[in-house]
Amino acid sequence: MYIGRFIVVGPGVGAYRVSSRSFPNRRIADRDDLLTVEPTPDAPETDNPYVSYNCLQVVSPPASDDEWVVVGNGSHVDPIAEKIELGYPARDALAEPLLALDYEKDDYNTPRIAGVVTAESAHIGTVRDDALLVKAVDEPTLVATYEEDSPRPYDFDVESAADAAAAVYDADYEHAICAAAATADADGVSYAIDNGE
Repeated sequence: MYIGRFIVVGPGVGAYRVSSRSFPNRRIADRDDLLTVEPTPDAPETDNPYVSYNCLQVVSPPASDDEWVVVGNGSHVDPIAEKIELGYPARDALAEPLLALDYEKDDYNTPRIAGVVTAESAHIGTVRDDALLVKAVDEPTLVATYEEDSPRPYDFDVESAADAAAAVYDADYEHAICAAAATADADGVSYAIDNGE
């Protein structure tokens, strides 16, 4: 089954996978606490604004030593991270940018999906052409751009960020391109990339 791009978030873990039929020549690059989906060097040129974006950021709320993780499938990841750095609670940091940017204006009205993860909590959100959903979750939860576009519990037993990235990359959904994941605990955040290499 093809469900497009998807995230899995739960307390202490967040993961994102790029799945694509139209733009397979992509990878995730590490830019120090900022992971970016970008075309590979051999990718054909495109003016599609949804091909390259930051998909995972590690941020800290003001006056806090805690690190939070933001994951998502597009340019909304940046304003969500900015809201957290300004002190917004996770729910509001998700809701405002998702509402403002709305679903992607492509041929499929592709939903925007995002999550915010701390060592102790997780929130997941999506904006579709018919709904804005943002909720706290206490177990691993998946939401995707197609078919699985409402958050649902997901079996996700992982030990590390590398395990989480590999688990979403290898998940039984079609057209895996690349994946990233992060874990958060009392010692901070660790993250990993799986470019299928």
